Amino acid sequence: MDTILKSNANIVFNCHYHVVFCPKYRRKVLVSPIDERLKVLIQENVEKWHQEFVQVEVMPDHVHLLVGCDPQFGIHRLVKFVKGATAHQLRQEFPELKKKLPSLWTNSYYVGTTGGVTIETVKRYVENQKGK
Repeated sequence: MDTILKSNANIVFNCHYHVVFCPKYRRKVLVSPIDERLKVLIQENVEKWHQEFVQVEVMPDHVHLLVGCDPQFGIHRLVKFVKGATAHQLRQEFPELKKKLPSLWTNSYYVGTTGGVTIETVKRYVENQKGK
């Protein structure tokens, strides 16, 4: 499988992230029809900021999101924008969320990079560059 590289004016990159975030108090509020609407809103918001939407899965008490993100844009910024926009929109469309939670999302989230090699492999690669 070939690696697809992206670029902007300054850098060439291939950065994908696995992001997990939860509703406040880990409440199980992401149920039908909220879950389907949330999937659409997340995809729209990722694409609005010209980042790569790969996949999303919504569980009743958390969200798994796989995205590609320009490192100069920043994954923290993308998560902040997605969580803010989806919270605003969902609370407008589903007023029952306002009654159950003071705010929709927790301040925290998990983010991990995806990739095909271990840190040890990259470390060996970097160490061996001087000999070339």
